[in-house]
Parts: sequence; structure tokens; C-alpha cells
Amino acid sequence: MSGMKRNDFGERLSAARDAKQALAAKFRQRPGPDDPAVVERRAARAAVSAARDARVAEREAQRLAENARVTAEREALATEQAEQEERAAAEKVARDAKLEAERKAARDARYAARKARK
Repeated sequence: MSGMKRNDFGERLSAARDAKQALAAKFRQRPGPDDPAVVERRAARAAVSAARDARVAEREAQRLAENARVTAEREALATEQAEQEERAAAEKVARDAKLEAERKAARDARYAARKARK
């Protein structure tokens, strides 16, 4: 095994200075905001963002259209059901009236038969 490195204080200071200089050089190498590559990337991001916004808007429009369709179907179903209930109620009233008339006619016939016997 090799022994530990024995760096003196000066070597550590120079290593820290070199690291700082390398970091500064790396930062200075970054392209500026007016660089063509940066402008191109920014335009590409803007295009992707616009396409995403368009897809989101399209999905929202489809969702609203689907909600409107479902609501219209529910209203149509409710209207049809109300009409059926109304018809059933009218038929029941007519059936009850007919039954009552038949009962009255039978009762009147019995009464007339009783009067005829006396």
C-alpha cells in the first residue's frame, strides 16, 4: 500500500485556486443569451410548449363536448321517463275510471234486479 500523500499548505492552496479557475473558465465558456444555439433551443422549447398547450386545449374541448353530450342524453332520458310516467298515470286514471264505471253499472244492475223482484 502506498502511504498517505503529504500535501503541504501551499499545495492545497494552489489546488483550491486551480479548481476555482477551472470552474470560472467553465462558466465563461457557456454561450450567451444571444448565441444562435441558445436562441434555437429557446425557439424549440417554445414550439414544444405551444404544441403542448394546443393538445391540452384540444383535450379540454373534447372533454367539454363529451360532457355536453352526456348531459343532453341524460336530459333526453329524463324527459322520456317523465313522459312514460305521465302516460302510465293517465292510463291508470282511465283504467280506474273504467273500473269504477263497471262497478257502478253492476251495482245499479243489482239494485234494478232487486227492485224488479219486489
